[in-house]
Amino acid sequence: MKTIAISGKGGTGKTTTAAMIIRWLSDNRSKSILAVDADSTVSLNDMLGVDVPETVGAVREEMKRLVNDLPGGMTKQQFLDYKIQAGLVETPEFDLVAMGRPEGPGCYCYANNLLRDILDTLSKNYDYVVIDNEAGMEHLSRRTAQGIDYMLMVSDPIVRGIRTAGKISRLLEELHARVGERYLILNRVNEPTSDALKAAIADEGLKHLGSIPHDDGLLSRDRAGEPIWEALAGSSAYGALGRIMKELMTR
Repeated sequence: MKTIAISGKGGTGKTTTAAMIIRWLSDNRSKSILAVDADSTVSLNDMLGVDVPETVGAVREEMKRLVNDLPGGMTKQQFLDYKIQAGLVETPEFDLVAMGRPEGPGCYCYANNLLRDILDTLSKNYDYVVIDNEAGMEHLSRRTAQGIDYMLMVSDPIVRGIRTAGKISRLLEELHARVGERYLILNRVNEPTSDALKAAIADEGLKHLGSIPHDDGLLSRDRAGEPIWEALAGSSAYGALGRIMKELMTR
């Protein structure tokens, strides 16, 4: 089993990138894929064109209400396992589980702990696990980004985005998180990488795995809240992502 996590600041297209990675793995590697939406806003399913019946956050709230009156004499763990299995979206190409909203204002503790435990159990049944992370770095500071083979940090082609990717990379080192390899992907690129960007990448000590060109078709679908799964065939962005993934799979 291989785990690929996608991170980066908001607005860089990381969820679109995650959806493309899931499609590429399904097309080229395996149909045994667990997609994990670890972003509390829950948008990966929209990109993939599936509905999420229940999130980890919703299960947490329900358990809070029923903690002293669980159905059928179930234990908390049995109730959680049952509800998460019921909320698992299954398709011929991938399965998906969504984290959903956090525990109260600004607190991700309980939901993240649940997600970590669920992933430990669920991931053993899949060849690949693809995690679309929160735009910020709260999930990393809570140590939910452990056991990752590849951390792909997505940035738009601006120095500020490169600096954010560098912060994420350093945070992983500080937490001693079990991340095998960390790579930078530049997204929505219109022109060759400038000297300033190259200097920023070098200053941050990042490994630039590849670049994805700007794609008007995918961007318009993203802005309209439409799924991109069926639109990827023939997409220049998806073609570039495919070359990046082929390179990644050889490492």
